[in-house]
Amino acid sequence: MSQHIGIVACSAEGAALCYRTICLEGTKLMGRHGHPEVSLHTHSLADYMKCIEAGDWAGVAGLMMSSAEKLARAGADFLVCPDNTIHQAFDLVQHRSPRPWLHIVQEVACEAKRCHYKRLGVLGTRVLMEGPVYPEKLRAAGLAYRIPGQRERERINQIVFDELVYSQFTPASLAYFTEVIRGFEDEGCDAVVLGCTEIPLLVTPEASSLPTLDSTRLLARAALRKAVSG
Repeated sequence: MSQHIGIVACSAEGAALCYRTICLEGTKLMGRHGHPEVSLHTHSLADYMKCIEAGDWAGVAGLMMSSAEKLARAGADFLVCPDNTIHQAFDLVQHRSPRPWLHIVQEVACEAKRCHYKRLGVLGTRVLMEGPVYPEKLRAAGLAYRIPGQRERERINQIVFDELVYSQFTPASLAYFTEVIRGFEDEGCDAVVLGCTEIPLLVTPEASSLPTLDSTRLLARAALRKAVSG
């Protein structure tokens, strides 16, 4: 029997990609049509954004805990959150959670180490790129990193919240992301982190001049391995 995965969702597209990956790739480990039991809960993205914009990380943690408690009651054995930005509240949740969690950035760092990358470009929301979530985990793993300049961070943030979370994926936005990635390449980065869980729906490996670290799918695959192996 595999373990029951609980998905603490925030934005719809990232959570849906995580769920689809678990279900579709489950067949590699569990046979035809096989995948672990999965439950998903999300509060409104508007509730999360109200807290994030106010810098209220205790409020973000409260929403995450509410989902965690509901998923625990539904039978989840462990939890994942396919949203990089709200991992800034992870430490406020982890030790009082009814179930253990996987950390999305830990999974990205592990994959980067496995692939022998040394310096990563990090893309995501403005709060994520400017915040502590990636720096703390990447430094602990001995990995260097870069983020885009302020103007680029603002434009990427606008694309995420005005387009990607609404399933709008335009050639112009893809061109912008690929330009930023080429800038990372010029700075000596050897891979790029798609650190907003919607970005992989726009930026495919084929479109990127650098190898991509798809945080959404890496988290989903780690959840699959844990669910099957215990």
